Amino acid sequence: MAANPQSVPLSGLARALVQAERLKEAEAEAMLAQAAATRTSLIEQIVLAKKATFLEVARFAADKFGYPLLDLAAFDDALIQRNAIDRKLIASHRVVPLHKRGNRLAIAIADPTNLRALDEVRFQTGLAVDPVVVEDNKLSPLVAKLSESVEETLKSLSNDDINLEFTDEQSQDKTDEASSMEVDDAPVVRFIQKMLLDAINEGASDIHFEPYEKSYRIRFRSDGILREVASPPLVIKDKIASRIKVISRLNIAEKRVPQDGRMRLVLSKSRSIDFRVSTLPTMYGEKIVLRILDPGSATLGIDALGYEPPQKATLLDAIHRPYGMILVTGPTGSGKTVSLYTCLNILNQPGVNIATAEDPAEIPLPGINQVNVDDRAGLTFPIALKAFLRQDPDIIMVGEIRDIETAEIAIKAAQTGHLVLSTLHTNDAPATLTRLMNMGIPTFNLASSILLITAQRLVRRLCTCRKPIDAPVQTLLNAGFTEADLDGSWVLYGPGECERCKGSGYKGRVGLYEVMPVTEAIQRIIMANGTELDIAIQARKEGVNDLRRSGLLKVMQGLTSLDEVLGSTNA
Repeated sequence: MAANPQSVPLSGLARALVQAERLKEAEAEAMLAQAAATRTSLIEQIVLAKKATFLEVARFAADKFGYPLLDLAAFDDALIQRNAIDRKLIASHRVVPLHKRGNRLAIAIADPTNLRALDEVRFQTGLAVDPVVVEDNKLSPLVAKLSESVEETLKSLSNDDINLEFTDEQSQDKTDEASSMEVDDAPVVRFIQKMLLDAINEGASDIHFEPYEKSYRIRFRSDGILREVASPPLVIKDKIASRIKVISRLNIAEKRVPQDGRMRLVLSKSRSIDFRVSTLPTMYGEKIVLRILDPGSATLGIDALGYEPPQKATLLDAIHRPYGMILVTGPTGSGKTVSLYTCLNILNQPGVNIATAEDPAEIPLPGINQVNVDDRAGLTFPIALKAFLRQDPDIIMVGEIRDIETAEIAIKAAQTGHLVLSTLHTNDAPATLTRLMNMGIPTFNLASSILLITAQRLVRRLCTCRKPIDAPVQTLLNAGFTEADLDGSWVLYGPGECERCKGSGYKGRVGLYEVMPVTEAIQRIIMANGTELDIAIQARKEGVNDLRRSGLLKVMQGLTSLDEVLGSTNA
C-alpha cells in the first residue's frame, strides 16, 4: 500500500513517543502537521491535546535519550551565558546557553532530538554541546527574554498613549530636570513605562527593580508570588533609578538612605494608576519597589472579597453600628487596606462625615477626607486623630494602631459616639485583644469599645484548569476536616496547567477570614484578664470559624488548593 503523501515523516521525539506507545502514529503525524502550520512545537501540541503535561514530556525525553533533566524555575538566571549564542539562534531553535565549562557548553532544550539546533550551536560557538532537557513552558519565557535585546524592545514602544506625571505641582527646575532626562534617556523612559503597563495588565501588586553585582532583574509580584520578568543591561540601573526618583519627587543625589515617594501613570483621560515608591540602598545600587495602587481594587464590593454569607452578615451589622471600634488584622499584604476601603465605600453617604489618617493614603476615595500622616513634619497618627475629633466626624479610619497613644485616642473616639475602623498586625482575632492588653489598654476600655475583629489572609485561587486529585482520608482529617465533611459531596482540586495561568495552576486570589464579634461572653473573659486561648475557645463555641476552617471551606468549594490553605494558616 502506498504511503499517504500528506503524512509527515516521524522522527526524533515523535517517533520515540509512538514507539513507547505514548502516542498513536496518526496522532503524532497530525500534531507534527499542526505544529508546522501554526509555527508551534510538537510538545505544545501534545499538551494542548491533553496527551501529557510539559513535565511528563520532559521526563520522558530525559529518560529516553539519557540527558539530565533541569527545573528552570530553580535555576539562577544570573548564571546564563547570555552572549554565548546569537539571539536569533536562541529564538529560532529555542535553546538557552546555561553555563560554560572549559570547551563545553550546556544547552537548555525542550526537545533533545532537535539535532539541527545542536549542530548550529556547535558550529557557531566552536564548543562541544551538552543538552539539558527542560520543560517547554518554562523555556519559552526565557527564550523570549533572551532573544530580544532591550534596545530593540524599547525602539518598538510607543509613547503616544501613556504618560508619567507628577502627583503634585512641581517647581520649574524639577519640571525642567524631568523633561531633560526624558529627552536624554527616552529609551529608558519607554522601558519603565512598558514595565508599568505590563504589571498593570498582569494584575501585579508590586514591581521590584533589583541591582546585583553582575546582573539587574525586574520582578512582578502576582497573586502573592514574585516572578522575574526582565533582565535589562546592568549599565542602565542608575538611569532607571534616577528616572523613577525624579518622577517621585525624591532626591536624586541622595543614594545612602532609603526614600519614599509617589508617582502616577496616566493611561487615559478617565483612568490613572498611582504607585507608592520605596528606594533602598544595597551593596550594588538602589533597589526600588513600586506598590501599585489601583483605585479599582477599592470598589470591588464586599461580595468579591470572599466572605462566607454568615461572616458578611456579621461584618455588615457591625459597620452599621453608630459607634464602637472594628479592627482588621493580618500580616503585610493580606488585603487589610482593601477590606477597610470596601467598608468605607459602603458607609460613604452624603450625610456622613468620614475622615481617615493613613501612612500614606493608598487610594483616593471621593467624598472621604483622607489625611497623610507625616512624622517628619509632626503630623502623627495621634495628632491627626485629635484634630479629627474637632472636625465633627461620624466615622474615623486609622491606617494602623502602632502605639498606646494612638490606641487610647481611637478607643476614646469609639466610646464617644464615633465608629472607628483600624488595623493591627496580629496573627488572628483573639491575639488582637491580648496584644492591646499588652500595650497597656485597660481591659474595661477594650470590652466596652471593640465591636468586632476580623483576621484575614489571601490565598491563590485555582485557575479554571484545576484538576481533581486524591488524598488519603487521614491526611484530610489531619488538615482539619471533620468526618462529616468527608461525605463525598465535594471534590478536592489541585492546580492544573494552562496558558491563562502561565502554568502555575492559579489565577487571582481569594480571602480567608476569621470574623469575631465581641459578644457579652467574650467581654467577660476580657474583663477577667482571660488569655488568648480562652477567647479563642469561646469564639469557637459561638460558631466563629478560624482561618484554617475558613480555608477548608474554600477548598470544599473548589476555590483553592489544600496546599495553599495549609501554607497560610495554623491548625
